[in-house]
Amino acid sequence: MRCAMTDPVDVLRRREEHGGAWRVVARTDSEVTVSLCRCDGGEETERPVSGDPAPRAFAAAHR
Repeated sequence: MRCAMTDPVDVLRRREEHGGAWRVVARTDSEVTVSLCRCDGGEETERPVSGDPAPRAFAAAHR
């Protein structure tokens, strides 16, 4: 995912651990786009995109 942290799956896990939410907003055969949302109202803060297989699999397993 194109974001500050280097491990995209860690970004999603940390979001959940800290009360935030994320959801898949787009998925193709080669990429996944997620919406990272705040824990205090759900406002979107980022929309990272990844073609890496690990976050694509993680997002698919957490529908």
